[in-house]
Amino acid sequence: MTVLDTRTLNRATLARQLLLDRADMPVLDAVGHLCGLQAQEPQEPFVGLWSRLRAFEPGTLSGLLVERRVVRTHLMRRTVHLVTADDVLAWRTRHDAMLRQRVLGVYRRELDGVDLDALAAAGRETMADGEPRTMAELTRAVADRWPGVPPRALGEMLIAGLVPMVQLPPRGLWRTKGGVRNLPLAAWLGRQPDLDPSSPNASSPDGSDPVGQALLRRYLAAFGPAATADLRAWSGLAGLPAAVAAARPELVSFRDERGRELLDLPDAPRPDPDTPAPVRFLPAFDNAILGYQDRGRIIDDAHRGLSVAGERVVLVDGRVAAKWTVEEGTVVATPLRRFSRTERADVAEEGRAVAAFLSDRTSERVRVNSF
Repeated sequence: MTVLDTRTLNRATLARQLLLDRADMPVLDAVGHLCGLQAQEPQEPFVGLWSRLRAFEPGTLSGLLVERRVVRTHLMRRTVHLVTADDVLAWRTRHDAMLRQRVLGVYRRELDGVDLDALAAAGRETMADGEPRTMAELTRAVADRWPGVPPRALGEMLIAGLVPMVQLPPRGLWRTKGGVRNLPLAAWLGRQPDLDPSSPNASSPDGSDPVGQALLRRYLAAFGPAATADLRAWSGLAGLPAAVAAARPELVSFRDERGRELLDLPDAPRPDPDTPAPVRFLPAFDNAILGYQDRGRIIDDAHRGLSVAGERVVLVDGRVAAKWTVEEGTVVATPLRRFSRTERADVAEEGRAVAAFLSDRTSERVRVNSF
């Protein structure tokens, strides 16, 4: 079995993540191709798409949110993701059990003795009037039925685990601040998540898990080659063994340098490892890093904590090599290693472009700190 070294995996990831070359792809198609973007920080997906698409205009993504073609919702790993309406309808049911278990992992003691079916019914009854609510408003409406249970535990279980919800605009619009107001997914999109076992949304009677297979193929298209442990780390689902077994005849296999089996789509891009990789500024919580259990293909173990701490990072030669932030209108890059003169110039050039994007082209101020 062919062994793919770290640099080969790096270039494959960059190609799949649209980070090797900016893509001429509609914004909606890009959100779909990437299987969504992690979005608990509302403005970060705009940077993520700007780094991946040519001529990206933030208003286009804002428009897709207002038009209900893209939504903000809890999905993979119980984190807020920006996903297409079609994908959330197709994938939400497959994630239901995981979402509940993730909430219980935090609030199991507080929710001990709470009938979750009754709680879900109370939440749906409250939201049936079609009025958006904050978590606090929703929990106040149901709390008298569960005296003594912390409101936060009830709210998290309702919104992230039991009743499929979306976060409504203006939350998530470009340069717009807005608190989280929730509405059931079905009310916002006019359609319930698909529950038909014969559709690509749930396990089929023969156990082949068609929804899991669809998720696997989409994941590999955006993140492969990858191990089942990587798929599990990205989705929060338990490895999708039935889906992997059913899809295996259509996939190709490799090994990484640790000996792990990597699965991939046969015709997916796996560029030459010597393909030049441009500097890219990534937003906080970018899935190019978080989408793997083994993140060594893109970030050194010494810096792995940056990816879960909400630090924005800079890719140099395809790997995380700096942090970046904005200070008083200036994009500031702080290297994690020593840069060559050429690398420093390339980071500064891309930093000026980031500054122009973030300032609506009124500033190109950038500073690259010393290592």
